[in-house]
Formats: sequence, C-alpha cells, structure tokens
Amino acid sequence: MPRSERSPLLLAGLLASAAVAHFAVPRQFDATVPRVLPGSPRTWTYASGVVELALAAGVAVPRTRRVAALATTAFFVGVFPANVQMAVDWRHRPAPQKAAALARLPLQVPLVLWARGVARDAVRVR
Repeated sequence: MPRSERSPLLLAGLLASAAVAHFAVPRQFDATVPRVLPGSPRTWTYASGVVELALAAGVAVPRTRRVAALATTAFFVGVFPANVQMAVDWRHRPAPQKAAALARLPLQVPLVLWARGVARDAVRVR
C-alpha cells in the first residue's frame, strides 16, 4: 500500500509545531529534560526546538527528505529518555497528568516508524 504523498509534509508540520512550542512554552519542556544532562534545561529545550525546525525543513524538501527523515528517526529515539523522565517525575501528579505522561511512552513508537517510513519512501536524489 503506497503511503500518502502528504505524509512527509505532515511529519514536517508536526516537527515544526513541536519546535514552535519549545520556544512559546519552554517551561513544560524544561521539566522533561533528564537531570543527568549537563547545563541548563532551558538550553536543552531551545536546542531541541532548533533541531526540530531543521528536521522539519529537511523533511519538507524532497532533495533532503531521506537524510532528514533518517535523522528524525534517530531524534525520536533520542528524546525517548525525556519522555521516561517525565513519566517518572509525574508519577505522583493527578491522574490526568500522570496518564498523559505515561501515554507519551508508547506514542513514540509510531513516530519512529513514521519517520523511518518517510525515509524509506523518499526518492534518492544524487
């Protein structure tokens, strides 16, 4: 079954939206930065937003789509520890917040598979 031709642009839109959120409401992202990382959580929040903007641009452009989608796959795997940290930190919060933090964990899998699929379907440009 062929994937939607819009799939890469939807992925780029998701990445761009997440990037904007990192700058618009950084506090919620600061709380997910694993404490083992050096430096300020805000620095990591902003850096993650910049990376997401770059990935969004790369996925949106057919010439860079394959490489950017592979990088997006790695990025989604790489931010999983932040989702785990959030679930651990929020385990004593009210049920809706706790449920949201826990729901993020399995949702990372379809994101990884989506990005990998976009990379696989991208036309190799020489």
